[in-house]
Amino acid sequence: MGIYDYTIYDMLSRSAISFRKNPAWFEAETNETFTFLQLKKKVDRLAAGLQRNGVKKGDRIGVIGKNSVESFLVCIAAAAVGAIVAPLNWRLSAGEIGYNLTDCEPVILFSDKEFQETIEGLRDKLPSVKKYFDLGQEKGSFSEFDALMDNQGNFNRPETLSSDDGFVIIYTAAVAGQPRGALLSHVNVLLACWGFAGYLNLGSADVHLSILPFFHVAGLFSSMIALQIGALNVNVNQYETDEAVKLIEKKKVSVLFEFSPILSQILEQNEKTGGDLSSLKAVAGLDTPETIEKYQKTTEGTFYSLYGQTEVSGFVTLGRYDERPGSAGKMLPFVELSLVDDYDRQVPLGHTGEIVTRGPMIFKSYWNLPEETEYTFRNGWHHTGDRGRFDEDGFLWYAGRKAEKELIKPGGENVYPAEVEKVILEHPAIEKTVVFGVPDSKWKEGIKAVCQLKERETLEPQELIDFVGERIARYKKPQCVEFVVDLPLLEDGSPDRAKVKELYGGEQ
Repeated sequence: MGIYDYTIYDMLSRSAISFRKNPAWFEAETNETFTFLQLKKKVDRLAAGLQRNGVKKGDRIGVIGKNSVESFLVCIAAAAVGAIVAPLNWRLSAGEIGYNLTDCEPVILFSDKEFQETIEGLRDKLPSVKKYFDLGQEKGSFSEFDALMDNQGNFNRPETLSSDDGFVIIYTAAVAGQPRGALLSHVNVLLACWGFAGYLNLGSADVHLSILPFFHVAGLFSSMIALQIGALNVNVNQYETDEAVKLIEKKKVSVLFEFSPILSQILEQNEKTGGDLSSLKAVAGLDTPETIEKYQKTTEGTFYSLYGQTEVSGFVTLGRYDERPGSAGKMLPFVELSLVDDYDRQVPLGHTGEIVTRGPMIFKSYWNLPEETEYTFRNGWHHTGDRGRFDEDGFLWYAGRKAEKELIKPGGENVYPAEVEKVILEHPAIEKTVVFGVPDSKWKEGIKAVCQLKERETLEPQELIDFVGERIARYKKPQCVEFVVDLPLLEDGSPDRAKVKELYGGEQ
């Protein structure tokens, strides 16, 4: 390591000295609390265990499991030895999980017991994986997690490890049928967390409720923020509304990151039980104006709107909702944003253009996809595929996706229509289809498929929904299917997506 380098492990080491005996992690499932010093000692032992099992700098470590202290330790220990962690979305289908694992080629794979049957079915396709270990509280059929911790914690930090080395691969939604792994570095994470904590004025007295899964950049990094500033992480294995409400009151939770409908569910449950949410001073995420205003009246706390994506290490704009309702806030520190037209020319103030960005929080690359990386980094900017405009005061107003990167976000998840359409067209009765997002009162955005059947074919909507849900993650299946005699077409014979949305869009 060089004199100017600072890594995720250095951040933990600093916190272990500065906040030594302060509680760092509360595991709700087991009712256990760990101090910052205890957390570091566990990371040291796990790092030593990883090295004893052959893990070297640059190796990948796969993780598939619910949020737990064990899964968090794996992330930090991987960083300590210079390995790259790949937290996998456990909501995906077996085929999708298998694709991600064969793409990142981990040498070790950690799994909760409930996912080990799926992993067993994939073993023949995973030649890179040398060892399999249990994760979480429930012991499964893999090697015991505690066996890795049976040492004194003496590990060798790689001399060549730098701030700019890869730390985590987060798999994003499939733009053209297959997901892409965004490689983020140590410095990406550290600056993203510091910028966010500074804007929200968070400190060691705060308490963070960790409910978003670690396979999402917002889930992993929000817990990293707490670790960085000396705050307490209150971790739940899997989000349940009634437990979340109880923990907010019991642990005096002050900060929460969420996506619709989480906050509305918490507010509704609190009304039923007569709980106390007054400690919740800061909530950041995406939600409806009605829910945001209800939260601010209920708690007198502040809601922070934002814009971001995995490739920018989480978020690049942030702002108090009440400063400019409807906007995504202003640029965070270490961020430069611009808005450009299709020829990469900057658009005038107040006009809509593609959001492009650069700075030290931009991801390193798409794993194993050099051409896609080069394309998104063209002309020295990361092209987000999103559109927006700046007002005269510098607030960003989000204006949707570009046509070629159309995205649906049900409940904060990313779903690309092309991926769903590809699966629908595998059904023998389907001739053509267009998938798009529609307003949804619960999930904010739902998935609708408008389909044209082949001649003399019949099909019930639920049959097609089930067909899709059996092949890709169930959150990607359409909530609504509408069959039409003929889809409107463009001159080249492809479906006219704009016309289909005009005819069949709107709240269902």
